[in-house]
Amino acid sequence: MGSKIKQIEYYLPEKTITNSDLEEEFHRWDSAKIEKKLGVAKRHIADDNETALDLAFKVSKQVLNNYDKDNIDFLILCTQSPDYYLPTSACILQKKLELSTSVGAFDFNLGCSGFVYGLAIAKGLINSGTAKNILLVMSETYSKHIHPKDLGNRTVFGDAAAAILIEYNEKEHIFNFELGTDGNGMNNLIVPNGALRNPKNPDIQNVTNESGDISNANCLYMNGPEIFNFTIEAVPRAVNNALLKNNTVLDDINYFIFHQANKYIIDFLRKKINIPEEKFFSDMLETGNTVSATIPIGIKKALDSKKIKPGDKVLLCGFGVGYSWGATIIEI
Repeated sequence: MGSKIKQIEYYLPEKTITNSDLEEEFHRWDSAKIEKKLGVAKRHIADDNETALDLAFKVSKQVLNNYDKDNIDFLILCTQSPDYYLPTSACILQKKLELSTSVGAFDFNLGCSGFVYGLAIAKGLINSGTAKNILLVMSETYSKHIHPKDLGNRTVFGDAAAAILIEYNEKEHIFNFELGTDGNGMNNLIVPNGALRNPKNPDIQNVTNESGDISNANCLYMNGPEIFNFTIEAVPRAVNNALLKNNTVLDDINYFIFHQANKYIIDFLRKKINIPEEKFFSDMLETGNTVSATIPIGIKKALDSKKIKPGDKVLLCGFGVGYSWGATIIEI
């Protein structure tokens, strides 16, 4: 038994924030310099009353537009900004999409490695005979975790959702996985308050970091230098192990799509791993870092621009919060 990605769609909220908008708000900021370094010119941001579940619903409707939704027998949703602690957002999404009550459905909480993990879960369900047609959804609204005066994180992150149909196939198109975890890095990308360990503190005092960004423990914290150090060690190793597990070499891969963390990091990784520029996806100019949605957005854009075509082998690698990372190879 095998599995294959059938279709991908993505959805971006209507509201946008450009670099010029941020420059007007933060006068110390040079928009052109940041665009050159981060590769981001604007990012789409969910409205105050728009949630990750809303984005998930909209993108799922897109991907199911020309697909018989009665064929779906499993629904998986990846998000770190759920509508509720419980019930799981996937159960609500099943109702909103009017899918059969015989589908399995659950959420899982992962960030930038989430899509690769989602593929691993979907492949396992199909290979075990548990499911044949899976709707895998990535939906994230990190903007809701970020303090409005935290310029550093506001420049990087955007909101988005992606929906992927994965089907049973006689030939395997999703190959072996390299997955990894290092919880020692948990504090380097974290929202400290707001869940049950540390409830949100309504009286918390803001703090200003050395860059002039203002935030507090109710909001997203990212230690950029430590995330970079983790990335440049974990990603080349993950890519090499994924190649080994699939009995192939770098030159046999037609295209590479990594999590779009920011332009500086992925350019550094491309050069370190010796990937030719023409075989490497890099495009977050109008989306920013959309967390678990970056890789499926990249696949969709690469397909639409004909950078990849049926039969091509594409190496995927996601990495980030957790620390968590994953890599695999798919055949288009």
